[in-house]
Amino acid sequence: MSVLEIRDLHVTVETEAGPTPILNGVTLTVRTGETHAIMGPNGSGKSTLAYAIAGHPKYTVTGGSISLDGVDVLEMSVDERARAGLFLAMQYPVEVPGITVTNFLRTAKTAVDGEAPAIRSWTKDVKQAMANLRMDPKFAQRNVNEGFSGGEKKRHEILQLELLKPKIAVLDETDSGLDVDALKIVSEGVNRAKADTDLGVLLITHYTRILRYIQPQFVHVMVAGRIVEEGGPELADRLEEEGYDRFLDAGTPVDA
Repeated sequence: MSVLEIRDLHVTVETEAGPTPILNGVTLTVRTGETHAIMGPNGSGKSTLAYAIAGHPKYTVTGGSISLDGVDVLEMSVDERARAGLFLAMQYPVEVPGITVTNFLRTAKTAVDGEAPAIRSWTKDVKQAMANLRMDPKFAQRNVNEGFSGGEKKRHEILQLELLKPKIAVLDETDSGLDVDALKIVSEGVNRAKADTDLGVLLITHYTRILRYIQPQFVHVMVAGRIVEEGGPELADRLEEEGYDRFLDAGTPVDA
């Protein structure tokens, strides 16, 4: 079992006005086999948490710690974090002109595993994973995310997840911009990866619709850079009914 531990995490982001505090003491533990959902209004710090875990240079950790299996994640470079078993599915996947999906995936797999996968088995795995996600085989020869629709970009993120087989995956608003059919397909991909590898999932979302397909054991509400309430799946249902208004006045921990 692998464990991602976040303790009293404080993070700032560089803006034109200088460093701005975003996270104000986040504590969270995610184990393999678990699915955690982080919910909250816009600007609450959910994506900042994802980027801090992944090592985005724009975000500076000013206090607290992040560890994976007892090893200090903050001392790792971005590629070292990936090799250690951390994965980020981005909210806004970037285009990479000149690099085909096929080359990108094989290069990433080689970097993560430390050796190139055998061509025959790798080709079979890629084809099967693309078929599962209902991706046109022609996408393999297209440049990464170039000209992809929003749904196609998100499917490509989950394709990476299935093939790279990380220990802990952070999914940053993977549901945004997806229609009902695409949401189902993407969610099935996440569930498949979890079933195959005992993946731990940290799912960031505004809405409960994706939680109908990817069912969390734990739900955390983030407001003003803090986790202000925690519970099980029933908390997501309560948020669906009540929204976030009861948290917004104080932005501080409240009784469940």
